Amino acid sequence: MSANAQVQAVEGHHDDDHGHHHKETFVTKYIFSIDHKMISKQYMITGIFMGVIGILMSLLFRLQLAWPDHKFTIFEVLLGKWGADGVMDPSVYLALVTIHGTIMVFFVLTAGLSGTFSNLLIPLQIGARDMASGFLNMVSFWLFFISSVIMLGSLFVEAGPASAGWTIYPPLSALPQAIPGSGTGMTLWLISMAIFIAASLLGSLNFIVTVLNLRTKGMSMTRLPLTVWSFFLTAIIGVVSFPVLFSAVLMLVMDRSFGTSFFLSDIYIAGEVLHHQGGSPVLFEHLFWFLGHPEVYIVILPAMGIVSEIMATNSRKPIFGYRAMVASLLTIAFLSTIVWGHHMFISGMNPFLGSVFTFTTLLIAIPSAVKSFNWITTLWRGKLQMNVALLWCIAFVSTFITGGLTGIIMGDSALDINIHDTYFIVAHFHLVMGISAAYGFLAGVYHWFPIMFEGRMMNKKLGYIHFWVTSIGAYGIFFPMHFVGLAGLPRRYYTNTNFPYFDDLADINVVMTIFAILTISVQVVFLYNFIHSMFYGKMGPKNPWNATTLEWTAERKHIHGNWDGPIPHVYRWPYDYSKLNKDETDFVIAGQDFIPQNVPLQDNEDELDH
Repeated sequence: MSANAQVQAVEGHHDDDHGHHHKETFVTKYIFSIDHKMISKQYMITGIFMGVIGILMSLLFRLQLAWPDHKFTIFEVLLGKWGADGVMDPSVYLALVTIHGTIMVFFVLTAGLSGTFSNLLIPLQIGARDMASGFLNMVSFWLFFISSVIMLGSLFVEAGPASAGWTIYPPLSALPQAIPGSGTGMTLWLISMAIFIAASLLGSLNFIVTVLNLRTKGMSMTRLPLTVWSFFLTAIIGVVSFPVLFSAVLMLVMDRSFGTSFFLSDIYIAGEVLHHQGGSPVLFEHLFWFLGHPEVYIVILPAMGIVSEIMATNSRKPIFGYRAMVASLLTIAFLSTIVWGHHMFISGMNPFLGSVFTFTTLLIAIPSAVKSFNWITTLWRGKLQMNVALLWCIAFVSTFITGGLTGIIMGDSALDINIHDTYFIVAHFHLVMGISAAYGFLAGVYHWFPIMFEGRMMNKKLGYIHFWVTSIGAYGIFFPMHFVGLAGLPRRYYTNTNFPYFDDLADINVVMTIFAILTISVQVVFLYNFIHSMFYGKMGPKNPWNATTLEWTAERKHIHGNWDGPIPHVYRWPYDYSKLNKDETDFVIAGQDFIPQNVPLQDNEDELDH
């Protein structure tokens, strides 16, 4: 059967099925839902909640870094015995850094971003009733939710949560008796991540099958919006790389509990020789970073797709270089799997192998530069609609470029050795991955909020306040980190007062912490805007941004199946902006500057233009 025949058969099957769903109860609609729109909201709200926890942790250790000799009542209130008399225990500082990094990288930026927008947009933008398997979609969310509960539960174990850093390098993570945070808290971390990986794999497989098999009639791969391309490739990277982390977690559990020596060799604790030999902690580093570096792109690719879509819509211009954008996404997806070694330049790596990883790392800058160039060119001479979502997109390009430029320094093995494990690294990955991905997430929330909540709009004035304070504050936190990193300030130390060399940098730490407090505080404005608008937001038009893609043609009131009638067919690419229609049809209003994808081609239009 041909691809088109398959699509039509699937579409017909979905059309026939539509309308035969059983009446939904509260439980089946809001809790164990198989509707992709509800599951996307479940991912988003869980991700935002986890984000609040992760951000509050960062506030605690920023207070400790800025004023290490000061006593804070909040430490005693929130940390209990770990913050007795208002003084933070050194061991819990590393635990906070560990759980903060884990939550933000995996539970917020991976599941929160991809889980929310892949679920929401893939079926709507390709013209499908739902995901390929609604049941597996539901299972993937609940596995993610369970893993989130276990990760948060690890904060309350007697000996403290995992304290080996978010990269959980052995031997700290492999020997339960190493430090207090190597005990039950570490075990719960490993269980949580194993379940999280299962959730991610189920979701990713669902996304891939849906994109390949459930596209509506006329929706060829070259007519996919860049959002769908980015979600599709993100899912492929996840399927390739997450099982490698799962194998590392499994071997780590065996080292901890069953006496194996995958990652341990010749270990002494308090003069006692442990029965481990033949293993290598460097093996764990290879396994972890084979996931860890593609993970960076699992986080950033969805944000890239979201930014591309919103920029074209609000510039009222076709995206610049659609094919180049798709090619750069494909190139990034491929190269992301062969650059992991740049995290390990000081692990005793063979210098020749280091030069190979340097080459591939610098090579990946090319498709990234292509994307940045194309975003700027899309904005150039556009009729910019400066709404909140577009501002987040512009800020994304700014942080992606500034953070990406420092990546060139870190990608060179000779330079990286000098700045490894300093605050320069923290500055780089927070800007290029953390902040940029968060900006993409926020842009998506402001832009597709009416889709998620049946036509309600977020408050624009509160959105502007949130944007300006956050974007200025984020640079205030992370830009100075480059300079203290170049001065040699090491990361993960809970205080630097024992090193007189760093006394001159103490004031910079205070400045960064003040910006952090300001930036974290303004997120309350976003949370209020988000929750209030969900119930009381002003109703907007059905297509408030005058966008061309199919999600704006779906029923405003959420029904399981998206379209009450037949699924719309697609006749054109998704970026027909700045087109004034001389010939009126039943579908197009003469004089408007865009043509939706479901409007048939005119006789005088050349489909091959695109």
